[in-house]
Amino acid sequence: MLHINDLTYRVEGRMLFDQATLAISEGQKVGFVGRNGTGKSTLFRLIKNEISPEDGSINLRKNMRLGCVDQEVPSGPQSLIATVLAADTERAALLAEAETETGGTRLAQIYARLTDIQAYSAEARGASILSGLGFDAQDQLKPCSDFSGGWRMRVALAAMLFANPDILLLDEPTNYLDVEGAVWLENHIRTYRGTAFIISHDRSFLNTAVTHIAHLRGGKLYGYPGNYDQFESVLAEQQRLSNAQRSKQDDERRHLESFVERFRAKATKAKQAQSRIKRLEKMKPVATIIDDPIPPINLPSAERMLNPPIFRYDDVSLGYEEGHSVLKRINLRIDPDDRIGILGRNGEGKSTLAKSLVGELAPQEGYIRSHKKLRIGYFAQHQIDALSPEKNAYQHIVDLMPDATEAQRRSRLAQFGLGHAQAETPAGDLSGGEKARLLFSLIGFHKPHLLVLDEPANHLDMDSRAALISSLNEFSGAILVISHDRNLLEAVVDRLWLIDKGSAKAYEGSLEDYRSAQLERDKTETKKSTKSDVKSKADIRKKAADARKAIAPLKRNVERIEKEITASKSMISKLEARLLDPNIYQDNPEKAAKINSQRAENIRKIEALEEEWLIAAQNYETAKAASM
Repeated sequence: MLHINDLTYRVEGRMLFDQATLAISEGQKVGFVGRNGTGKSTLFRLIKNEISPEDGSINLRKNMRLGCVDQEVPSGPQSLIATVLAADTERAALLAEAETETGGTRLAQIYARLTDIQAYSAEARGASILSGLGFDAQDQLKPCSDFSGGWRMRVALAAMLFANPDILLLDEPTNYLDVEGAVWLENHIRTYRGTAFIISHDRSFLNTAVTHIAHLRGGKLYGYPGNYDQFESVLAEQQRLSNAQRSKQDDERRHLESFVERFRAKATKAKQAQSRIKRLEKMKPVATIIDDPIPPINLPSAERMLNPPIFRYDDVSLGYEEGHSVLKRINLRIDPDDRIGILGRNGEGKSTLAKSLVGELAPQEGYIRSHKKLRIGYFAQHQIDALSPEKNAYQHIVDLMPDATEAQRRSRLAQFGLGHAQAETPAGDLSGGEKARLLFSLIGFHKPHLLVLDEPANHLDMDSRAALISSLNEFSGAILVISHDRNLLEAVVDRLWLIDKGSAKAYEGSLEDYRSAQLERDKTETKKSTKSDVKSKADIRKKAADARKAIAPLKRNVERIEKEITASKSMISKLEARLLDPNIYQDNPEKAAKINSQRAENIRKIEALEEEWLIAAQNYETAKAASM
């Protein structure tokens, strides 16, 4: 289905792909992993033919439909459901043609094809996809322009999934989804009949949704069967064997070099020494799998713990407009060593709760009480966006460390993986992962008692996420995390809060319980959609039957006229046969005249019937087309 053969590509002299080869077969769900900046998104651009390789080729099966989410998301006045339905271009074209087509034969072909592609259940299928991605029935009727960029990205994803392409190209699809949306998507991908090639650093997603892993390292592409955990085990074993082989070769090299050094000058050993020199020259280094160390993310804890509780909500209501509350009657507390994960669909109020924790949103009702010495470190997307784009990372640190030496400031940045090159780069030109590391450096500077993290892993690759998890587990203060990355939540949190339908309360189940509940909810909604489809199909059949009943008299009229025409033609043939008798005009001229008169009358009758047939047939075809 997709074959990448000896692909070579450079960016500004840096080799991204060096004769890389990979084959993806029909039906495979392939997770594409590798360090940030190694070229994963570039490969997608090459596959989409947006850029051309220096050498090698990328071959797609002929007439294969490629599905990807464009950077320009829908933003016009069209409703969400209409935007999704329009993504099926064949269906849209057939429906448009049916509006103007008058020929009965072509109309029959159009409606037969619409039935084949399940056009009549399209709205239910589109609504089901939108629902899975977090849009309720009312949202689906709103224009795209009513929603923020992140939500419109979901609409674009829904439209692409609805179009049902032969191969999906997805670049970090869970980054703009909540846990619920991610659960729905991984289930959808797992059961998708087509092929999928997905860039992702979400371990839970890669363990659940994919059947194969493609790993980009050192400019090469390596394929592995199984999910991410299986890939990681195989890679670790390859690393062990590679290191063992390298160690064995190093021992042999030292032994040969020692022999040559000892006996090169001795005539009796000269031949043996020369033989070993040649052996050393021919010895090729073992191609080891380099395990590049990932820079840590160092989040220092406060020197002294505070007395519990450090934060408390007493009958708090939160919102942005007077008279309208997003969350009501919250009664929750945070203790100094709490590790809390917040669950809930996007739009329910998770970020609203986080903003109230850090003082960006005052309560509409009730009281928010916090320890007077509480220091909070807040990580959120809008915090990343608030970094001064023209100031480099070093200048951001200068603001925090005005009295420190340059060495101390650069050491601080190095602790978060920001070396000299990144330190001198304007924040606006840093990658998403580098911006995230800079923000972690800033929020951890004052050694907070509480970390409030809203999607902290979105811009981090798999190894950086592991470094973040390690740092959070070493952090001795309280942590509150909003994340779609279930692996991060499972590794860090020990308590869960659920935000649902305007309330925020403790959730007693586990993350797996919550995931199972979401899958069950999706199944229930799918069954409802299926019932709706069945009902709509039954309605269609009933309408078709009623239409056939209504046009039956028109059809019978056409058939009656055709029978009368046939009968008159038959009568003319019989009369003409009698007139062929040569004696009839001499023996019985009156009879001959009568037969001629009957023949002429039937000819006139046929002409009149044919005129009537043209009108009747047109009426019938028009009524038939209108009934479909």
